[in-house]
Amino acid sequence: MSDLLSSWRFWALLSAGFAAATAILAKVGIDGVAPDVATFIRTVVILMLTGAIVAVAVAGQMPDLARVSTRNLVFLILSGLATGASWLCYFRALALGDAGRVAPLDKLSVVLVALFGVLFLGERLAPHHWAGVGLIAAGAGLLAWRA
Repeated sequence: MSDLLSSWRFWALLSAGFAAATAILAKVGIDGVAPDVATFIRTVVILMLTGAIVAVAVAGQMPDLARVSTRNLVFLILSGLATGASWLCYFRALALGDAGRVAPLDKLSVVLVALFGVLFLGERLAPHHWAGVGLIAAGAGLLAWRA
């Protein structure tokens, strides 16, 4: 069990499952609600959940807080702002479109992360990885395309 809990693949697949549930639950929950209000409600819930997690673990993580540099803080704040912008756009898209077509376009973030990782972080992708990136992009396009 500890091998599973220390596996990035396990957590990534769990994240994908929760992201899929998020799309379906949000599509149902946003019916008749302004997208910005829906985003606010979702954000409050996430703040309460993460606040509870930190409160339970705060004693063990207090030394970690002291190690957060100004650079770390700036990039984490920028990441939070990007997350908020993403959620606002996602909820607006869900209010206007079908979840099964909105979510695949949203997942083009996978393609963009691969590209940005190469361009800005110096990561390298093998040819088969680029093929996978291309297939994800093509699949998202096909799912979003209205015939």
